[in-house]
Amino acid sequence: MTSDNGAAPQQDVLLHTSALHGSLEDASLSSMNFLNEIAQRYPDAVSFAPGRPYEGFFETDLVHDYLRRFEQYLREEKGYDEEQVRRVLFQYGRTKGIIHELIARHLELTEGITVDPDSVVVTSGCQEAMFLVLRALRRDERDVVLAVSPQYVGFTGAARLLDLPVLEVAGGDRGVDLESVADVVAGARARGLRPRALYLVPDFSNPSGVSLDVDTRHALLDLADRLDLLLLEDNPYGYFSADGERLPTLKSLDTKHRVVHLGSFAKTGLPGARIGYAVADQPVTGADGGTGLLADQLSKIKSMLTVNTSPIAQAVIAGKLLTYGCDLRRANEREIALYRENLERLLDRLARHFPPEGGSGVSWNVPRGGFFLVVTVPFEADEKLLETSARDHGVLWTPMRHFSTDPAALCQIRLSFSLVTGERIDRGVERFADLVARRAG
Repeated sequence: MTSDNGAAPQQDVLLHTSALHGSLEDASLSSMNFLNEIAQRYPDAVSFAPGRPYEGFFETDLVHDYLRRFEQYLREEKGYDEEQVRRVLFQYGRTKGIIHELIARHLELTEGITVDPDSVVVTSGCQEAMFLVLRALRRDERDVVLAVSPQYVGFTGAARLLDLPVLEVAGGDRGVDLESVADVVAGARARGLRPRALYLVPDFSNPSGVSLDVDTRHALLDLADRLDLLLLEDNPYGYFSADGERLPTLKSLDTKHRVVHLGSFAKTGLPGARIGYAVADQPVTGADGGTGLLADQLSKIKSMLTVNTSPIAQAVIAGKLLTYGCDLRRANEREIALYRENLERLLDRLARHFPPEGGSGVSWNVPRGGFFLVVTVPFEADEKLLETSARDHGVLWTPMRHFSTDPAALCQIRLSFSLVTGERIDRGVERFADLVARRAG
């Protein structure tokens, strides 16, 4: 069969994932989409799945208030005229970002991190910050990174996109097993590989909720120095302590530029703004003998990836910082109290439905704060069971197999308590208990 002009008909282009980047066949890259699809199909289910901040305190008017506050800052503190203010808000802007000075002020005030503002790269969410750092660290196929298991799938997914292998390091009760770190590094080097960095979330880790104690933080910094290893510190949950105790960040303890600090305003500022940052103050010597910062190298990569981060989104976050004197602990007082209440309520309801003497085989950890805890069940918890849970029991959760290759993860789930509150927590745990009873029986 031919077309009217006698030419053979055009065939639709047919692609197969085997002809595309190998990461697209990796289950870890599909996990977030799968969870979103399940949530959309069962909107009435109580969801302990997403690690999102509570939405009840969102006010659209605040976006405009914060934007105006930043404009005021530009006029009054920076001395900009109206043309300059418009240019800052409407043009592409500086690749490293336009609110780096405010972020540096915020870090010094609330985290005890004192850095040159030029070492701050403002990114489109913390996910881009991770990607930039990983891209900079991967020179060739010998390079690898380490991550504490269980690990955030966004990090492993970003590394997979860059063909950068991730070697798992045991976590344990202290948040990171230092012997495991040393063993994994030694084993990698014996195979001719170059371990570049260790990624971890020291405070209320996603997905486990575990935190590193102060002694472990100091010991990890000492170990990283001995092993010549960078530490990639991701800190989205540090403010949300349930017991009121805040531990020093690794970066605040870092005296040798071993820590690249990855931050985000998604949980403390406004998730829709998608503003993150990397503090990369590591000295880098160039081929010409000149010395700059790792942040400068990240900026080069960013200029070819996203060009710059939305100035409007940066302005909104800056306005919130300025409104609260760059102290987002004050800005999040209601959230901190709510997440503490949610955690206490969730732990109480789990204890009611699964008492130790009840023989259910269900157990869980007790984090000091954050958004997550991990429940161990006496059966495998996979995507098929999650769909059954959503359809037949009206409750959502996240399989831990998404975060670790440890066989123990096959029988574990992550519960997030940041978005669901009050009686919905009660209802969700009741439905989950019904699922466990039917599945175990």
